[in-house]
Amino acid sequence: MAKRQDTKKFFENLSGAGKSIGVLTSGGDAQGMNAAVRAVVRMGIYVGAKVYFVHEGYQGMVDGGDNIEEASWESVSSMLQVGGTVIGSARCKEFRSHEGRLKAAHHLVQRDITNLCVIGGDGSLTGANLFREEWSGLLEELVQQGLIDEKAAQNNSELHIVGMVGSIDNDFCGTDMTIGTDSALHRIIEVVDAIMTTAQSHQRTFVLEVMGRHCGYLALVSALACGADWVLIPEMPPEDGWEEQMCQKLSESRSRGSRLNIIIVAEGAIDRQGKAITVNNVKDNRADKKRLNIIIVAEGAIDSHNKPITTDHIKELVVSCLGFDTRVTILGHVQRGGTPSAFDRILASRMGVEAVLALLEASASTPACVVSLCGNQAVRLPLMECVQMTQDVQKAMDEKNFEEAVRLRGRSFENNLNTYKLLSYRKADSELPNEEDELPYNSSFNVAVLNVGAPAAGMNAAVRSAVRVGITEGHKMFAVNDGFEGFYKGQIKEIKWGDVGGWTGQGGSILGTKRTLPAKHLDKIAEQIRIHNINALLVIGGFEAFECLLQLYEARTSHEDFCIPMCVLPATISNNVPGTDLSIGADTSLNAIVETCDRIKQSASGTKRRVFIIETMGGYCGYLASVGGLAAGADAVYIYEEPFDIRDLQSNVEHLTEKMKTGIQRGLVLRNENSNENFTTDFIYQLYSEEGKGVFDCRKNVLGHMQQGGAPSPFDRNFGTKIAAKAIQWISRKLKESYKEGKVFANTEDTACLLGMRRRAMVFQPVVQLKDQTDFVHRIPKEQWWLKLRPLMKILAKYKTSYDVSDSGQLEHVTRVRPKKVD
Repeated sequence: MAKRQDTKKFFENLSGAGKSIGVLTSGGDAQGMNAAVRAVVRMGIYVGAKVYFVHEGYQGMVDGGDNIEEASWESVSSMLQVGGTVIGSARCKEFRSHEGRLKAAHHLVQRDITNLCVIGGDGSLTGANLFREEWSGLLEELVQQGLIDEKAAQNNSELHIVGMVGSIDNDFCGTDMTIGTDSALHRIIEVVDAIMTTAQSHQRTFVLEVMGRHCGYLALVSALACGADWVLIPEMPPEDGWEEQMCQKLSESRSRGSRLNIIIVAEGAIDRQGKAITVNNVKDNRADKKRLNIIIVAEGAIDSHNKPITTDHIKELVVSCLGFDTRVTILGHVQRGGTPSAFDRILASRMGVEAVLALLEASASTPACVVSLCGNQAVRLPLMECVQMTQDVQKAMDEKNFEEAVRLRGRSFENNLNTYKLLSYRKADSELPNEEDELPYNSSFNVAVLNVGAPAAGMNAAVRSAVRVGITEGHKMFAVNDGFEGFYKGQIKEIKWGDVGGWTGQGGSILGTKRTLPAKHLDKIAEQIRIHNINALLVIGGFEAFECLLQLYEARTSHEDFCIPMCVLPATISNNVPGTDLSIGADTSLNAIVETCDRIKQSASGTKRRVFIIETMGGYCGYLASVGGLAAGADAVYIYEEPFDIRDLQSNVEHLTEKMKTGIQRGLVLRNENSNENFTTDFIYQLYSEEGKGVFDCRKNVLGHMQQGGAPSPFDRNFGTKIAAKAIQWISRKLKESYKEGKVFANTEDTACLLGMRRRAMVFQPVVQLKDQTDFVHRIPKEQWWLKLRPLMKILAKYKTSYDVSDSGQLEHVTRVRPKKVD
């Protein structure tokens, strides 16, 4: 309680009264920039500061005049769902000169702007830091030239800078994700999915070039998200002889009967030799049955000797070596366009609010900082430390120290690359261990994979990853159909490498999934474990999956067959599994909700004075409603975790009545399906309709199962792929540790775990230890991180509320050397 009181006091002390904040977007545009601008403007006004748009980036600051315009609450309405940057962006040569920065300083001082929020890439942020360092000298010059007086110089003596990284390339060190990256991945995956449908009709190879300048993140993650056969990125130039290896892999892939191959190339890729790409003599294989090869090339991809690799080189290579009908697609600026994803809207909104808090707390001794994301946590890092590390990446690549370049890119990039390497290599049958081999432990174990609970987009990506990593580790993988119902009925069969081809982009659950719990069928399940000699279990699902593993763990005392390593991967749109901040499938569902809300808001903009009541899924968990409300710009969100009464409903109606008097004549209200048994969606709809008579009319919409369907988002494909690979590696270690006297025996707590994301890390947690953290009646965790985002949503909707800033990012330092992680 004491901590909460301190926190409230802390927030009340952060007054913006008498302060002016300038917000600008600079450099290349990125989806989500508008959401960041909106958050800065509204949070700034909320704390009592004046906020100014600086149109056209640094050019507008240099030119002054109407380019620097005071923002109002209504002026950022309808910005959230718009791509690009509404306030404009331009590359400004004049700002690079001292004279240009002097003009910019003069224009800021005229409006008493001493706080700048810069949204852009490393170049824009470096320019902002230089501006700050020169500030006092610039003011002196302005006084000497008679452009400002001493009092103005004194009142504006300190310039505070906070940066947010807006870049689709995700090339800025210090943050896991930059604003715009997730939306760019959406555009890439939309194109790849569309290409696949037409390419299935022809035996074609597709070479795709994606953007990213000198960073291969977009190429790497899109390769993971669509199951590409080959990816070429600047940070990992291919070894000598890569041409032959690639062609052999394409040829083998087709000969296995798979219907799909994908290769992705980064724009500007070069090989390790720096010499022209030669076409090696690889035999044509026209008997191959695989219908499609897609090659994705990242902008800036290089070989190991810094020679660029282009899509045309790849096409020539495949045609000459294999004779495959090959087509090239260059995505270009399509990747920058379109509406921002739910992830980018939430990220930008969180970062925008955090940036204002950082500006309010800044002092003369505070270095310019950048607000960034580490895992699921907002952090502040010294701007120039991040810029220096970003420059060090390029230096390492120039020196051909590619391992160092990957390490400097950060843990997110490194984890993606390691997962790709795991999935890109298929051992030949001759390389797999034989039963006769004398090994210190049996390296070939039987591992079963099954889905439990409701379907969630991304489940299939997780199964594919688990199967292929398991085979690479030397295990025999078994698929169980229809969850534990299929398990006790014996619906278990071996699943091979080729069986999971093309699964990453498939929604739902290909294996089939049921909510059946194992408690009533323990004897039959134990019998099937003996029949198939199952040595480990990977369960992918929601709250039921967690309950299933708990029941199996507790049954170990009566059934020795359950004394095997077992792991749960959280996969549910509700995101209600204890032990994890995020679940596979939740991001896809959020995007479905946000897309629907965008369309609804658009329809309301034509009719005016209309409020929509929208019901979301989630059981008793308000994650989808709350985070969807933040991403869609909702006026109110009703959830079970935050009890509400008739007075709250009345207050919300009055709030919307006031809103209708402004230029924003529409309303959006979200309600979680189980938020209150009496205040149903129909009740709220009728109450709003009655109380709003003469001011606004109402419509209601129950989204239903459309939230469960559709192709998985890039985030869910990638998340499912990575955590499944991590889980199989954990299972391999546990199998090795528990294999004694010719059999597996694992009965300790740490052999029945749930793998979840907690704040900044992926953590294996014994399911029995999560019991105390769980509300089993309402099927939700007792503590949920996203509840701290609710005040943020209310602030951006113009409600007065207390905002707990105990978790707001404190200034940290960039971590350069991390201990070597052993898997």
